[in-house]
Amino acid sequence: MSRLKELYKNEIMDAMTKKFEYKNVMEVPKLDKIVINMGVGEAKENAKLLDAAIADMELITGQKAIATKAKKSVANFKIREGMPIGCKVTLRGEKMYEFADRLINLALPRVRDFRGVNPNAFDGRGNYALGIKEQLIFPEVEYDKVDKVRGMDIIFVTTAKTDEEARELLTQFNMPFAK
Repeated sequence: MSRLKELYKNEIMDAMTKKFEYKNVMEVPKLDKIVINMGVGEAKENAKLLDAAIADMELITGQKAIATKAKKSVANFKIREGMPIGCKVTLRGEKMYEFADRLINLALPRVRDFRGVNPNAFDGRGNYALGIKEQLIFPEVEYDKVDKVRGMDIIFVTTAKTDEEARELLTQFNMPFAK
């Protein structure tokens, strides 16, 4: 069992129950899934760039990534409907906690000029979105083997009803929110 999952079961549930006065243990919010998305706009000219992005994402997450396709044609961007323009991974269970642990404790502290993540990036329903400018902050990615620096979006989907509950849950996971 990963360290974060153990921490959740032993300490975080108790702390959240005390703070929000839940009557039932099933009311306590938990991490449902983590979705990592990488948009690769240049893939419309060169399909190899998308393959490299997928390989990077699989290396970072330890799970197979799927290519995402354009939903609509956009003439200004020279994109047709159905063209592969990105990739994503949905993590659940053990791999989700493993990734969250590595992101919070290893990757985020490696960001240059890091002062914490935005505490206001909640969507109103208890989900948190985080943008990363480069994949090099993950220790699995070797600097010499990277063809191009790419960013990614990481979305933490929780079972929390409000942003306040979700913020408390992620704070208990040691998410470094900016003050």
